[in-house]
Amino acid sequence: MSDQGESPDAGRRRPSVGREARRLIRRIDALQRRSQELVERPDVLRGHARQQLGALTQRQVQSELDTLPVTSLQDVVGARFVDVLERARYATIGRLAGVSEEELIALPGIGAKTAEKITAAVATVVHDVARSTRFRFDPDRPDPQQRDLLATLAAVRRADAAAAELVGPAREMASTARTLLDAAAPARWGIRLLFAGREKKRAALEALSRLEVLDGHPRTAWLEGELARHARVDGPVDDRLWGDYAGNAAAYNATLSTIGGVEVQGEAAQGFVPDELRRRITAVPLDTSLVRSTLRGYQVFGAQYLIHQERSILGDEMGLGKTIQALAAAAHLAAGGQQRFLVVCPASVQMNWLNEIEKHTKLNAHNLHGPARDGAAQRWLREGGVAVTTFGTLGSLDVLTGHEVALLIVDEAHYVKNPKAERSRLVGEAVASAHRVVFLTGTPMENRVEEFRTLVGYLQPATAKGLKATAAVTGARRFRRAVAPVYLRRNTEDVLTELPDKIEIDDWVLLTEKDQRAYVAAVRSGNLMRMRQAAFESDDSAKLERILEIVEEAREDGRKVIVFSFFLGVLDRIGAGLRGDVVGPIRGSVPPAERQRLLDTFAATPGHAVILSQIDVGGVGLNIQAASVVVLAEPQWKPSTEEQAIARAHRMGQIRTVQVHRLLAKASVDERLREVQAKKRLLFDEYARQSEAKNLDPRAVDTLNHLTNERSPIQDRVVQAEQHRLGLESPP
Repeated sequence: MSDQGESPDAGRRRPSVGREARRLIRRIDALQRRSQELVERPDVLRGHARQQLGALTQRQVQSELDTLPVTSLQDVVGARFVDVLERARYATIGRLAGVSEEELIALPGIGAKTAEKITAAVATVVHDVARSTRFRFDPDRPDPQQRDLLATLAAVRRADAAAAELVGPAREMASTARTLLDAAAPARWGIRLLFAGREKKRAALEALSRLEVLDGHPRTAWLEGELARHARVDGPVDDRLWGDYAGNAAAYNATLSTIGGVEVQGEAAQGFVPDELRRRITAVPLDTSLVRSTLRGYQVFGAQYLIHQERSILGDEMGLGKTIQALAAAAHLAAGGQQRFLVVCPASVQMNWLNEIEKHTKLNAHNLHGPARDGAAQRWLREGGVAVTTFGTLGSLDVLTGHEVALLIVDEAHYVKNPKAERSRLVGEAVASAHRVVFLTGTPMENRVEEFRTLVGYLQPATAKGLKATAAVTGARRFRRAVAPVYLRRNTEDVLTELPDKIEIDDWVLLTEKDQRAYVAAVRSGNLMRMRQAAFESDDSAKLERILEIVEEAREDGRKVIVFSFFLGVLDRIGAGLRGDVVGPIRGSVPPAERQRLLDTFAATPGHAVILSQIDVGGVGLNIQAASVVVLAEPQWKPSTEEQAIARAHRMGQIRTVQVHRLLAKASVDERLREVQAKKRLLFDEYARQSEAKNLDPRAVDTLNHLTNERSPIQDRVVQAEQHRLGLESPP
């Protein structure tokens, strides 16, 4: 608004003083105050939220201290004195916290030194509990204090949105108007202006003229309208706050993370990268002017890492927001003048990407898939923004040849781990022509260390050549150090402390007589796929009976359930057994838009609901936080397949403890598949996770002896092992 403060033209009439001046000054003063309030409101509200959070956290600390028995001090102060404390009704650490040494000395048998020892021990426990406590909203036990914090966070979100749009004009208005108002003050009363000095009178009249110009300027009217519009935007009322939180928990907790107390920062949030590299990465602030959402601290660092390293793998654990970090990097580059960004992903998540671009950024989204893809590509080339295509479509987009891409994002990048595959070749060509590249995958290594090295090879061939991966885990630490410049990973426990717990249950069942007959027939046939489904063949299925029990328990608790299976036939039998309102199944033949509609229907159903999904379709790239009970009907070949499916529910935005039920049949192929998983999970934990290597337990590999004949495919070995166990081997 710099043009608003210029002197009026020489021919302009003298401004009115007295009553008219007072009206003008009151009007501009009110606008100035509203503009200043808009600039300051986010910080004011955050201060209020910080006080509320502190009180809730202290309440949580006290609750935990009240459950710690005073007997936990026995090793420090001795059993005799603990007995004295208990008789004095100091049964818990919570009751002892705050008790003075003088009060303790008044108890029989406790002297000054013992009192000092007790208070020091209690202080240590209180400090440790306070340091480890992270506040979590509990929608199952709502109370006024939590509701008040939610209301404040909702107000913070509205204030942030208003400030993001108007902070520049509002700050300029507040500064310009304040200066002019101070100078024009003598003009409010004509008699006072009459007796003012010449210079003061001239300054007041000139300031008044400028205020008149400011008052009549179109930008002032626009700002007044925008301030009024944001003032009319109401947040959720009290009885809807918890419902709004349930639907937007990730956004609320991201806002809470900007206040403090719910997110671990430091080395964990920055993936334990070397200090020198970390300093270079964080030297350039992230420009979030084109980002709509609030970023967590670790997400800001992730976006900075992708920008600085230029060609890298973001391997964060599922559910930590790899999508928004990649989009934040694109938005930063767009704010700096770069125009074209391309996402390549599986068809199953393409619609999700288009939705996420609109939800989290101000960038234009372009759908480069389907019959209209060439026209959409032309618009993208003209307008810029984020184009989204699939692995299958990438090779047919000839229109993109010769055009530079500022950032190429390859989602579920483990899809290109096989360098001989056609889609791997196409992605490799796209990587070569892009200025920056990021591979997104929470599972960069699913079967062999060489797969990890293949992905690195697309991005930094020299780094890949230097990786000396071995088949044993002894090289894991050296391997992680070598890939630090190209691979960033954070785990949920490192950065997302408000995420509810995940309870994983191995639900072992005994095959019924009918199940056993079906299973033996499947093993005799040598058909592995039939063996994996045999537990659902009979009308007396033990697995199906257990699933019905799990669903009934969830119904009583008002929880939503998602059931995953690799096999459509299994899902059909489960759906028939449930005989209720079941959504799905989500299968490969269901178009992406219809999959999203099914998920929206599932999420919008009040209370309990069940959705069925093929694990290779619904277990990748979709957000299903509405479900808090996950059922895996049978074990999968790769642990990552199960982990990705579970992460559809146990991710940012989940507000309830997630129950995971793995349905497993004793004395069946399920046991063999668990052994195969154990070997693969061991490799991933040692090489790809950014945590300290666990001690290798020899028992983890002893059980694999009968599966280690590398001369035959693993599928054949599993069948042979089961045929041997049941005495069904063909005679020599």
